[in-house]
Amino acid sequence: MNAEIITSGTELLLGETVDTNSTYIARALRDIGVNLYFKTSVGDNVERMALALRQALARADVVITTGGLGPTVDDVTREAVTLATGRELALYPECLAQIETIFARWGRLVGENNKRQAYLPEGAIPIQNPVGTAPGFILEAAEGTIIALPGVPREMERLLSDTVLPYLSGRLGAGGTIIKARTLRTVALGESWIDERIDAQMRSANPTVGLAAHSGIVDIRITARAADAAAADAMIAGMEAQVRAAIGNVSIFGVGDEKLEQVTADLLAQAEVKLAIVESATGGELARLLRATEAGAGVVTGAFVVDDPEALAAQLGLSQAKLAAFGWVSEMSAAEAAATLIDTYEGGWGLALLGDLHVGDDVYGTETGQTFVALGAPDATIVQRFPYGGSGVLARRWVTLRALDLLRRQAIARLEARR
Repeated sequence: MNAEIITSGTELLLGETVDTNSTYIARALRDIGVNLYFKTSVGDNVERMALALRQALARADVVITTGGLGPTVDDVTREAVTLATGRELALYPECLAQIETIFARWGRLVGENNKRQAYLPEGAIPIQNPVGTAPGFILEAAEGTIIALPGVPREMERLLSDTVLPYLSGRLGAGGTIIKARTLRTVALGESWIDERIDAQMRSANPTVGLAAHSGIVDIRITARAADAAAADAMIAGMEAQVRAAIGNVSIFGVGDEKLEQVTADLLAQAEVKLAIVESATGGELARLLRATEAGAGVVTGAFVVDDPEALAAQLGLSQAKLAAFGWVSEMSAAEAAATLIDTYEGGWGLALLGDLHVGDDVYGTETGQTFVALGAPDATIVQRFPYGGSGVLARRWVTLRALDLLRRQAIARLEARR
């Protein structure tokens, strides 16, 4: 079964409202094995909405709409459905009765505009709305099936789970399939680098493998279609093993919605690490992320932000002459700052993030500066240089993510050394 989603509302096209409904519906359709190939957003115009419906019906078995079922003149979905299918609107007494019951509970009479919500395309199957005044409906027309849901997310979700998903599952029957997906999360790896190493896996038809690049993080999505959940899980597990072998298991920091800072904090806690941090260009972002996690609050024992070499020297008791000789944004200064943090917090780790502050915000520009990340532990100090600095959002994020990844990898190494 192929489906298409149409979201209606001029506010979506103006960028005033973010469309979360289609994402929610898409995931629900995936879980019951319904293919989704197109999503469309249309403004509050009855002719354009009708056109979108006709186009969708020509390429999908089921069209699911959200929005446009309210009482105002710009709620045009009901009229658009009649135009697209050659039907008329008809009063549904059971829908009107429910609306009257809700208004009576509020101590109000139903206005003429609210009565409009009880008019549905003739022949439609009404979907009663227990959490709002806008009923939805299912119209099984010769052109295909249209399912109209309210645009209010809470109402849409209720009608989808109570009525629409059972209806679609019934149409799929016992011989239907399900679709399951699993996302592997990587950091500090380029999208093209990953693509080269899992080229064979990305050419698989079932399960499929796809990439989604975010700022500093690349997700690898594995999607399987099977007769049941157990079979889909087995297919995903087999493909996941291939992907992990191709890019290195340690490169994958989490699955699903796991965040890098949470995974890192948990590993540091398991490794019994106490961490002190000094940051310049990142402005305390690393410490903030770690401390916001449940485990990180007990891991980070000290955190400082410095804006110049004088502040760095004063905060950690470093020699200003040495900082001037090496440059305060340098491998030597970062290593010394990290080592000093270890001495201050005995038995712990010290992490120094020292980057140029006054450079361009564009990490792809010609003047990007540099940042040194030094991790000091009682047995060794690791220093990494990154060719970008400054207080721009992108540069700060990249440095922060790579520092978190360094901590994560070292925590894993410490845990493995204990085994």
